[in-house]
Amino acid sequence: MLRIRPNQSRCAATGNSPVVTRSPQVVELKRVPHSPGADASVGTAAKEQPPVPVRSRVLIVAYHFPPQAGSSGLLRALKFCRYLPEFGCQPTVLSIHPRAYERVNDSQLAEIPPSVDVIRAFGLDTRRQLSIRGAYPHALALPDRWITWLAGAVPAGLYAVKTRDIDAIFTTFPIATAVLIGYVLHRLTGKPWIVDLRDSMTEDNYPTDRLTRRVYRWIERQAVRHAAKILFTAPSAIRMYRQRYPDLDADRCMLLSNGYDEADFGGIVPRRTLTRQIRLLHSGLIYPWERDPGPFFRALARLKAEGQIAPETLSVDLRACGAEADFQKAVDALGISDLVHFLPALPYHAALQDAADSDTLLLLQAECCDHQIPAKAYEYLRLHKPILALTTAAGDTAGLLHEVGGATVVDLADEDAIHDALPNFLQQLRAGTHPLPSPSKCQFLSRRNQAERLAACLREITGSSESVRS
Repeated sequence: MLRIRPNQSRCAATGNSPVVTRSPQVVELKRVPHSPGADASVGTAAKEQPPVPVRSRVLIVAYHFPPQAGSSGLLRALKFCRYLPEFGCQPTVLSIHPRAYERVNDSQLAEIPPSVDVIRAFGLDTRRQLSIRGAYPHALALPDRWITWLAGAVPAGLYAVKTRDIDAIFTTFPIATAVLIGYVLHRLTGKPWIVDLRDSMTEDNYPTDRLTRRVYRWIERQAVRHAAKILFTAPSAIRMYRQRYPDLDADRCMLLSNGYDEADFGGIVPRRTLTRQIRLLHSGLIYPWERDPGPFFRALARLKAEGQIAPETLSVDLRACGAEADFQKAVDALGISDLVHFLPALPYHAALQDAADSDTLLLLQAECCDHQIPAKAYEYLRLHKPILALTTAAGDTAGLLHEVGGATVVDLADEDAIHDALPNFLQQLRAGTHPLPSPSKCQFLSRRNQAERLAACLREITGSSESVRS
């Protein structure tokens, strides 16, 4: 396994220009211009608020970052970049070259603040760019398909730490190579390391490949041993890790949930009123294992056969679910293709408007993910729509929904329970008696609040609460 001598550094300062071009295999460092088409609230807020003195600088290592598309995971790093400067923390982002992304979309590039430098280091997707007829050595995908990013990110990160006067390193999962990069940079520079695990990195049967799981578990152990703080998005994930690693002190674990950004909802207003046909929308990926919709589909088929629902009274829209071909076969076989519709992906703001235009929102989360909360749950709550949450009552997702309100919770795996609960849920919608999420409780789930807490964490581990940086 990888062994690195602490505090060993190989970087040398060569300048501090906003545009620096290193070797093509190392880094392109540039300021991303603010587009005139960006949300007006971004530019307006930046002009109206006086600059906050910089008290700390953090290097954020994140695979998911604009222009990557297809994952809501990029919002976490993006929103930290947007709001950390308000609390005296200046981020620099170390990401991968966009060629490594399967899908790109430039629509969110304008949300990157002009003050944030984005380093897009060399890296490839092994499956798409290093395979021959789809085949490649397993070693080129350990811990994941983006392991080549390590070769580009380490020298780029060392250069950034030196030239940008970085105080701390922040790495965010779920790409294991990002955590590995953070570990290497921490050991080479001695800078404090924050690991944003979000959810569990490993479980008893995850990753499913045994060798991959061993590598993941090794990286996980380094994080537990060396990180100054480990961040989680759900309470039970902290409990699970402290049981797995008894030496992991509670004060090194921090609950920092996902959330919503109020600025993203500017101009988002419902453009549809409730009609005879109720529109039930799920927005985003549906993983066949973690969010298996099979019991839900079968319950729909039974209700249709019994005459309790019909295409004229219910439309189930699955927007950008990611497994359309397989799910379409199941829907066709059950005879509910007139009820369930598969819709293409939309840009983020348009997807929020689409959700606002629905009558109710669908959330799926299996028992195996009880210690996780889907990021979309926070946006659902902010939209103040009734939520049909197909998840276990004991999981963290249900815990959040019970706290904020507005959801009917039914076990995703229980076809009979879904069959029994759905007619009453639809009746409540038509009568206007279904509860809605509490606006006052939603306020505490904002991305800005989470960034403020992260900034306080950074001040704590870097000791930068008093000093002002130039």
